[in-house]
Amino acid sequence: MIINIANAFYKKDDVYILKNINWKVQLGEHWAVIGLNGSGKTSLLKLINGYIFPSSGEVTVLDKKFGEYDFRELRKSIGWVSSFLQESLYASETVEEIVISGKYASIGLYEKPESSEFDKAHELLEQFGCADLQKRLYYTLSQGEKQKVILARALMSQPKLLILDEPCTGLDIFVRENFLSLIEEIGNEANSPTILYVSHHIEEILPVFTHALLLKNGGIHSFGKKEDVLTKSNLTKFFDREVQAVWNNGRIWIHVKDI
Repeated sequence: MIINIANAFYKKDDVYILKNINWKVQLGEHWAVIGLNGSGKTSLLKLINGYIFPSSGEVTVLDKKFGEYDFRELRKSIGWVSSFLQESLYASETVEEIVISGKYASIGLYEKPESSEFDKAHELLEQFGCADLQKRLYYTLSQGEKQKVILARALMSQPKLLILDEPCTGLDIFVRENFLSLIEEIGNEANSPTILYVSHHIEEILPVFTHALLLKNGGIHSFGKKEDVLTKSNLTKFFDREVQAVWNNGRIWIHVKDI
């Protein structure tokens, strides 16, 4: 079991941000988590990463039950790509240093890396077509280059769970499709981590994703196998607007009617 959340609620300032979350993610599954702005996506990710605790209910990630394990150790088995993380990284560090810091799940590099860690970082950057960036300062990179570096950082510790939180934000259509192709490649590898891809853009759901969860107003609207969840009728209910859903090359594209 990768994730097991049972009857979880999260309340902040007497307002429930997450309500009655019951969700299991099994080994071998890749999930897309879809929700509009304010649906609770970020809070759900923070819950999984142990940055917030449920007000009630139980959360177990990678067989580690919350309240019974050191989250600093657990996070070393979780790769996380997010705009929040990108903004937190030190702009004055080199690409090489930022990728290696993923081994320690730290913001900044405080350890003296071993030669094997440099080799691993260079291997990942080479895989993503970024080998020439390794000595560049992070702040000098384009948005697309930064996202590839953060992805390499997330994979540095060979995580069991890879969380991608709206990773295509700010990317143009060509850079986005290039980045998505990397995700597809990673998900199809033999020893791929379980992937959670979080977005409000349904067209970003790749063929490699096996399941989908629709989050609405802090609660789960529906979840299950991708083909069962991403139907015209279910998406129309989810969005409260009639939509058309078209599948093309393993991806779904939606159109809102009357717009």
